[in-house]
Amino acid sequence: MLGYVLAPHQDAALVELKQLLAPFGLTHFYTDGWGAYLRLLDQKCHTVGKANTQKIERKHLTLRTRIKRLARKTICFSNKIT
Repeated sequence: MLGYVLAPHQDAALVELKQLLAPFGLTHFYTDGWGAYLRLLDQKCHTVGKANTQKIERKHLTLRTRIKRLARKTICFSNKIT
C-alpha cells in the first residue's frame, strides 16, 4: 500500500489521494465506477473494472486474515499444564 485517505466518499478525497501518490509516479489507475474517478482521472490512464483488482484485493484479504490469526495465537493461553 502506497497511501490512503480516510475521508467521506467525495471528490476531495480523491484529490488528496492523488497528491499522496504523485511522488511514486503512477501512470495507470484501476478502479470501480465511482463518479469521481471518471471526473478526475484522465481516461487514457484509467481502467474501470474488477479484472485487474481482484488479485490485489485477494492478497489484502489473505494478509489481513494471517495477521488476525497471528494475533490470536500470540494472545491465547493453553489449558494444558506442562
